Amino acid sequence: MIIPHSRPSIEAEDIRAAVEVLQSRQLAQGGQVEQFERGMAAYFGLPGGVAVTSGTVALEVALRAMGIGSGDEVILPSYVCAAPLLAIQRVGAIPRVVDIDLASFNMDPSAAQEARTSRTKALIVPHLFGLPADLTALERLGIPIIEDCAQTLGALEQGRPVGSIGLVTICSFYATKLLCAGEGGMLLSRDETLLEKARRLREYDETPSLHPSATNVKMTDCQAAIGLAQLGRLAAFIERRCSLAEEYRARLSGATLVQPIVPAGRTHTYYRFVVRLPNCAGATDGLSEVIARFEARGVHCRKPVFRSLHRYLDLDGFPSTDEAERTTLSIPLFPSLTDEEVAHIQVALRSEWP
Repeated sequence: MIIPHSRPSIEAEDIRAAVEVLQSRQLAQGGQVEQFERGMAAYFGLPGGVAVTSGTVALEVALRAMGIGSGDEVILPSYVCAAPLLAIQRVGAIPRVVDIDLASFNMDPSAAQEARTSRTKALIVPHLFGLPADLTALERLGIPIIEDCAQTLGALEQGRPVGSIGLVTICSFYATKLLCAGEGGMLLSRDETLLEKARRLREYDETPSLHPSATNVKMTDCQAAIGLAQLGRLAAFIERRCSLAEEYRARLSGATLVQPIVPAGRTHTYYRFVVRLPNCAGATDGLSEVIARFEARGVHCRKPVFRSLHRYLDLDGFPSTDEAERTTLSIPLFPSLTDEEVAHIQVALRSEWP
């Protein structure tokens, strides 16, 4: 049996919450969704949220609610999953993809500054792998920020909770995220007008007027009930992740690799434990060979980003992103890892890096 790269932490409380919804016969959007929206808003210290079917949809709805569309430009980093790019393309805007800071894997503020034009309407700022981006520097650009917190709930940047800083906050509740509801997403904001626009885009029934982009992207009460149950344990999840990360750090001390950094003023929630293997930079199959060796030892490691966005767009000039794609490895780290599994992973780490 192989230890998976990730696994949701599902406990009796989550199962009970889902069963209670099924027994209630109120399956679609209802009271549980409203409670989940209020719970997430309170977590971030924001006035409200709009629950939808996925984090990708939440990004698209946010862009539309901000009035971003054809001819507008949105800056985002190349080293991230395809969701932000697809959301930008679906609203008809122009993606301006920029390079990352290799040390943190997050958007390089100087690259964002260089990409800015008179048509720039927003920055999508993913906080990657559990480490906040340099929001302090990005705020100085004066561009509306959409914080993508799919991987970084609970982290701090200069003492401020990630997700409480930008104009819009985006969450994902996919099965392997920090907070799991199976699927689903949410956008949150301190701007009540923007939230109301987002609600009108999420659904169209029983509204006095129709928005041409309105559709049905509502979350179900079953998903929301699971999300609510998980929200109550989020602090414990993060504590477990940080504890595991410290164990890995101790085991890898002195190894010829680069461990995750935690810059001054920021905290890390370790959605992923991502190391960089400089020796793989020039090797044709270097990273693939490392992954294969871990697989043979019963541990499923992965590249943390499948394909960088500039490669989808056939763009050049992204040296840090290219380096990250060639050399980064994600080691299994999630709250439901058992002590026996952790010990097995430690043995695999010792075998690869004595």
